[in-house]
Amino acid sequence: RSKIPLEAKTVDFRHLKSHCSHIPPPLSDSFHRRQLTLIDELQSIGAAAFIAEPGSTAHYFANVSLQEWRLSERPLLVTISPIQVVGDSGTSSFEPQITVLTPKFEAARAHIRLVVPSKRPVEFVEWAESEDPYKTLRQHFYNNPERESSSHVVLDDQMRLFVVDGLSGAGWTRVAGGRSEAGKVREHKTAEEIEIMKCASEATLLAIRAVREEMYFGMLESEANKWMRQALVDAGLGDAGVFATTQFGSNAALPHGGAPERALGRHDLVTFDVGGTLHGYWSDVTRTFALPGSQIPSKHLEIWNTVKKAQDAAFRVAKQGVRAKDVDAAARSVIQDAGFGEFFSHRLGHGIGLDLHESPYLRGDSQDPLEIGNTFSNEP
Repeated sequence: RSKIPLEAKTVDFRHLKSHCSHIPPPLSDSFHRRQLTLIDELQSIGAAAFIAEPGSTAHYFANVSLQEWRLSERPLLVTISPIQVVGDSGTSSFEPQITVLTPKFEAARAHIRLVVPSKRPVEFVEWAESEDPYKTLRQHFYNNPERESSSHVVLDDQMRLFVVDGLSGAGWTRVAGGRSEAGKVREHKTAEEIEIMKCASEATLLAIRAVREEMYFGMLESEANKWMRQALVDAGLGDAGVFATTQFGSNAALPHGGAPERALGRHDLVTFDVGGTLHGYWSDVTRTFALPGSQIPSKHLEIWNTVKKAQDAAFRVAKQGVRAKDVDAAARSVIQDAGFGEFFSHRLGHGIGLDLHESPYLRGDSQDPLEIGNTFSNEP
């Protein structure tokens, strides 16, 4: 006898929308300060420019994200270079000059879509289908006497290999070690960025709580996951994407899921690993809980409390100047002492910002010292 499926329960999480409505995106002056910091770094290592494709780094320095411009086989490149300017008093200084290399047939769209904060007029350099885009960019630099004539550049570490090869073939030389210098600029979050990320994390936690209130025994992981994604979007956290992993009971032993779907039972804990984006900045929140009326085995409660103690140990150690590996070790020792060390098979955490996973990484081999402005997860 076939079973008639119950009508899916409808949920509404739009009341979450207002939580971050008062938080503005970064100001134009913030982008200019980032650009000034970047050209200082470029000059300190003898580089003529920083070059990136649309993505999180181009977003950070020039407001050119993958939402504004999708990658294709036709490269669009954002370059930031120090350019010498002479003031009214005759004194000279360096200002960031932003140049956008765009396919010629998409130039009008680039002018319309890309709103690049800059104190100086943004240069748009067009390349035709019959031209080499990388040589076109190189020639533009050669023809500008106000620019540093060096061929040494810093390339974004997310740049695709064929673009790296194309730039190299056109005569650009990648500065050894330059990536790490440029990357450090992004690692130091400002008060403005931290306010955005705090609100994104708060709204994510409110979304988890709202979904939890609607959950019931017998529901499937996929249904709860669908609600979770809806709650994140309704909370205003979907501008650059959301993610959600929902696991019941023993399925949660797989950090990123993959087990066959499970219905929620009274002996099951629920684990949500979810996040969304506000003005491009990610949240990443994990919560493990039981519904009212659950009968959780004592062993599972012991594991939950061990993980909480490990997390608290990491919080106590995470201070300015402490190596990332030592924070990882603080949490790991708690779990090892409790007899669960073999199951702690991943790093403690990772940096969070315009990328969901970015530096610093809290893992056992990292000598990187934590610094003021670092933002990272703590998830033993």
